Amino acid sequence: MLGHTSDDMESLLSIDDLKEDLEKILQWAIVMKSDNEVALDFFPLDGMSIGSIYEKPSTRTRVSFEVGIDKLGGNSLTLLKGDIQLGKSESVADTANVLSRYLGGITYRCFSHDDVVELSANSSVPVINALSDKHHPCQAAADLMTIIEKKGTDKLKIAWVGDGNNVLHDLVLASAILGFDINWAIPKGYEPDEDVINRAKEIAVKTGSKLMQTNDPIDAVKNADVVYTDVFVSMGEEHLKDKMSDFDGFQINDDLVSNAKEDYIFMHCLPAHRGEEVTDSVIDSKNSVVFDQAENRMWSQMSILTYLINRPAWDTYYEMLEINFN
Repeated sequence: MLGHTSDDMESLLSIDDLKEDLEKILQWAIVMKSDNEVALDFFPLDGMSIGSIYEKPSTRTRVSFEVGIDKLGGNSLTLLKGDIQLGKSESVADTANVLSRYLGGITYRCFSHDDVVELSANSSVPVINALSDKHHPCQAAADLMTIIEKKGTDKLKIAWVGDGNNVLHDLVLASAILGFDINWAIPKGYEPDEDVINRAKEIAVKTGSKLMQTNDPIDAVKNADVVYTDVFVSMGEEHLKDKMSDFDGFQINDDLVSNAKEDYIFMHCLPAHRGEEVTDSVIDSKNSVVFDQAENRMWSQMSILTYLINRPAWDTYYEMLEINFN
């Protein structure tokens, strides 16, 4: 199995695929970010090529994966929608089988979650969901890494205000895995996927996380340690011209965040539509960590890539961290 040195090949389709080791994966990333010694000679992807398929345009995802793969000693091969025959003259299954013969791992930013599931099912190398219409696990990893950096791992409250979308799905799952409480305020008709929430509830029973859905942004944000939003109209939804009006009253502004704790942090996965889901005064405030959050896409993905593609190297580095950095 090219590039994968673990006996049991794993992929990342949603963040709960990593639930057993998620906190360790994030700790690994946090230490790697500040490691100016061991990391300089640590190249777990040396000699491997990682293919990144993009059906959607990207800034943070593409740059963070390309730079991160390079830092880990690998070669990044970017495949845009028009570059390959995926799903057109060649099936997703056949494409997966072919790419597996060349690559050590595959990242896939797609429209339909079913496509990344099919790609993974037919690949003999790890597949990482770099965004689908149902899940965005890499964003959740960066989000929770940022929260731990800024707030630690003690019990805290996360508030989401906006659409019940793919980013929220994995944020709820990741929060449940780490035992954080999360409230989400959603306009009626835009609730998150029931299957995802049921999975999160099963996890929360074990971790003590409290999950709450409301239609009132103030209820969600009250005494929150973290306030998070995303665009109200996602990529591919531009034709939904009436959607914006359904989100009246859900903007993150100074009045709303006054209900959060004074030292709350503001998060947004970017790109932000300033003046729509968030005001300049909030996203540019001292409470905003959106650019730290964007940077952490790279560091968290570096941990995930190493964990999935070269587990022995990931384990070795983690063991060194426990000895030298804890």
